Amino acid sequence: MIGQRLEVRQGQGLVITPQLQQAIKLLQLSNLELEAFVEGELERNPLLQRDEGDAGGEPTNEPAEAAALGEAGELQFTEPSGDAERAMDARAEDMHDDAPPGERDADRKRDAGEIGEQPGLSDWSRAGGGGMDGEDMERPDTREITLWEHLQAQASSAGFSAADHAIALTLIDATDEGGYLRGDLQEFADRLGVDLARVEAVLTVCHGFEPTGVMARSAPECLRLQLVERNRFDPAMAALLDNLELLARRDLSALRKVCGVDAEDLNDMIAELKGLTPRPGAGFGGEPAQMVVPDVHVRPDPAGGWRVELNSDTLPRLLMDKRYHGVVAAGARSNTEKAFVADCAAQASWLVKSLDQRAKTILKVGSEIVRQQDAFLAFGVEFLRPLNLKTVADAIGMHESTVSRVTSNKYVSTPRGVFELKFFFTAAIQSSDGGALHSAEAVRHRIKSMIDNEAADGDVLSDDRIVEILNETGIDIARRTVAKYREALRIPSSVQRRRMMKAG
Repeated sequence: MIGQRLEVRQGQGLVITPQLQQAIKLLQLSNLELEAFVEGELERNPLLQRDEGDAGGEPTNEPAEAAALGEAGELQFTEPSGDAERAMDARAEDMHDDAPPGERDADRKRDAGEIGEQPGLSDWSRAGGGGMDGEDMERPDTREITLWEHLQAQASSAGFSAADHAIALTLIDATDEGGYLRGDLQEFADRLGVDLARVEAVLTVCHGFEPTGVMARSAPECLRLQLVERNRFDPAMAALLDNLELLARRDLSALRKVCGVDAEDLNDMIAELKGLTPRPGAGFGGEPAQMVVPDVHVRPDPAGGWRVELNSDTLPRLLMDKRYHGVVAAGARSNTEKAFVADCAAQASWLVKSLDQRAKTILKVGSEIVRQQDAFLAFGVEFLRPLNLKTVADAIGMHESTVSRVTSNKYVSTPRGVFELKFFFTAAIQSSDGGALHSAEAVRHRIKSMIDNEAADGDVLSDDRIVEILNETGIDIARRTVAKYREALRIPSSVQRRRMMKAG
């Protein structure tokens, strides 16, 4: 018999309140996005104000300032104990239980519809601030790709070792909007702790990226790269590129002498130059170039090890004006007014606390990454260790998703330059003797070095022989993995290399 009936069932479920969503989202915002969100909240919430050292309000948050990493690698926060010991996790039950009773009651009222939800991070995200829930997850990203994103994507698939990939990212960061590389290669080499020849070799590979001519150091070099691709670069064209000042002055007779061509050929050469692109990066855009502001500073500690500090310039300092709250709460007459004041107070208190937890979490994750990659800071990119999210999460007692959010769009300033926190995560290869893991990028670099030395030894190494040599040194790797790495490095097979050596 078909009919209707009413049943009552009891069960457990995880409820993510709007304030919990806010706390989670704050973790993954960059400092620029966070500043934009805070400005919006200051306009919406009359109980919020900036902490500028005035006596008008009572601050409720004291952000973590620094952590010291000694020689033993022990993490010590230089902040008071208590709440500072508790880092924000992405697990809902932890975040929900951290809220004061009054704020939890406000959450339940909002969920039940007793309090009209005030504009918050969800509204700001839907307005274009980088949300990730609901329709925002399904909405396609229609913004135009930037030149730097385009180059970074190509660098990731270029088969670079970890060290060379770090060099490539450094060069890409130094590329301007027009596509020209700005900076001295020797300075890059000194900062990264590698030879100048290695930086030049990486730049040579980058010169093969699209658009053609990108990352050139001058206009003649940019035009030369495009002519080489078209197979139109010859001695006469080289002479023309070396004397572009004569072309600018329209001194065609001098150009004909320098290039060794007649008037007709010179006109054809000039027409070819006009068909090239002097600014290869002009076709990209979408977003104006923004200077990267690091969230964390790493400096050598005079006592040994490294000192990790938050960048105070990127930390919004907010407080809830308790005096004003008392005034408006006393003046509220209707239930709607009282609910609005209570909701603003709950929002302000939770935001202040969330910002404090965000700062402590960034500091804790950054400090652990520095501890894991201290060899890179001391000796250079060759000493990057294999590292993944789980290793960091287990070391600091957080969830992997929290570490992932913290390392997105966050940058650290080190003596070797400014890097995104995700830069320090590299894959690992097992050790055949049960010892320490080997970085996959370091193994790729070792394979390349072995093949580069074949000419000196006169012996061409097969993939099987490379596997044997690596196994003898404690690296457990399969032949197909060696072949995959070799192909990613664009190195021919042993048969092809042997033929090339005989022909050469």
